Amino acid sequence: MPDIVWHRADLRVPDNPAVAAAGSDAVPVFVLDPAFLADGLACDARIEFLLESLADLDAQYRERDGGLLLAHGDPLSVLPALADALDADVHYNHHTTARYGRERDEQARAALGDRLVGHVADAIRRDADDPRDGWSSHAEAYMEADRFAGPERVVPPKEALDAAIDDEQTLNDDQALDDDAVELDVSLDEIRDRYDVDPEKTGVQRGGRTPAKRRLEHFVANLDAYPESISSPTAARERCSRLSPYLAMGCLSVREAYQAARDSPHGQGRERFVERLYWNQHFRQKLQDWPRATERAINPVMRGLHRDRHDPDLVDAWKRGETGYPLVDASMRCLVDTGHLNFRMRALVATFYCHVLQCWWKPGADFMYYHLVDADAGINYEQWQMQGNLTGIHPVRVYDPAKNQREHDPDGDFVREHVPELAPVPDAYLAEPWTMSRAEQRECGVELGTDYPRRVVDFDARATDTRDRFSRLADRAREALEDPAIRRRASLSRRHETVDDDPDETGQASLGDF
Repeated sequence: MPDIVWHRADLRVPDNPAVAAAGSDAVPVFVLDPAFLADGLACDARIEFLLESLADLDAQYRERDGGLLLAHGDPLSVLPALADALDADVHYNHHTTARYGRERDEQARAALGDRLVGHVADAIRRDADDPRDGWSSHAEAYMEADRFAGPERVVPPKEALDAAIDDEQTLNDDQALDDDAVELDVSLDEIRDRYDVDPEKTGVQRGGRTPAKRRLEHFVANLDAYPESISSPTAARERCSRLSPYLAMGCLSVREAYQAARDSPHGQGRERFVERLYWNQHFRQKLQDWPRATERAINPVMRGLHRDRHDPDLVDAWKRGETGYPLVDASMRCLVDTGHLNFRMRALVATFYCHVLQCWWKPGADFMYYHLVDADAGINYEQWQMQGNLTGIHPVRVYDPAKNQREHDPDGDFVREHVPELAPVPDAYLAEPWTMSRAEQRECGVELGTDYPRRVVDFDARATDTRDRFSRLADRAREALEDPAIRRRASLSRRHETVDDDPDETGQASLGDF
């Protein structure tokens, strides 16, 4: 009897417990869900990355004499119909998600009952009363455990379906599958055409396990360059791992990345990278524990923060990269143009949005999530909660764009690449072009207010005002954190009372810190 493997964010055959459990009887399926493809939360580049990863997954199965069955429709219609037709169980790997994805999984469990068999493919604790208790040991055990081997051969999906129905019938002739809501054996090009997938972002990595493995091998061989490349947006693009899209789609498991780096002779680079892999699981754990983090401030005192000052015009200027602050504008244009932004610049633009523009956090977090090719709900929204101090537990960090530009883009390469109208500005003024006199503006040919925007707000005044506002809220926020449930949501780190959960700022994180 065949077993269905329902792929979601695990687009690989090796180190895939659901695939290993189904073994040679696996009939792998991916359901292209209209609710995801048309929900407006993913840019075309991310959808294309997904489709490329599916093509690669199909190739992985074809190497094993099988193939990937692509279905289109509501998974709650497709999966029960397939399970009925094949008289099969449905194996899947648990995945931390929120919003629609979480509701879909709950409904799938109700619809399929015992036929839906879940497996654990990460370090997330899902059944513990206090997931933080013993989390470090649990996470370390996952990272160090032997990886699952993929089967040498699987069942060709069409062969399995034809055998289950009738050799002379087509796939959709079975009554269970004869439903307009269930489309089987669709092609990726059909999906591209139907949803008008036409990515405009540049420099996007190709999706799939094959390029992911190449990238991992190259990165591990050059781990010595990693520690000094994390904060610089230009250096990070070239010398950081750039594995995050592959981890988000599950083309690689976090454990594979960890074990590839584990024996590297580049000690500092290895430790910093391993730290990031634990943070990856840490933030997913936080979302698992409280899925509403994508929608509501964790600390109830911070709910509605800045709603009274939210200015759509300032939001639009931030989105367009026209705030008058060069590093902020370069970062936002880089995000929109490429779908990528290194961690430090994500923190910069998020704190600028929340603390300097003083706008409500949710539209900003959604905008970044939409444009990121490596978008991960746990990492994106939990980071926005942290950077916007919506937890009430972290220090208020208001990153100065000019200071950060001088530190992390001292030659102005990143700013000039993404804000080319500032290219003629002398280095001495590039971080703060508003300090140029009118004569200096004329001399370099960049007139503020015409060629490049004037500052939309005054950084110093806004930063002071934000710190004053948080100071007034501090006592109430601390009182709210006396509730153990809220305190756990605010941070899983055992050092949260004294140090901010920012891996760029805290240095090396040991397992005990989690």
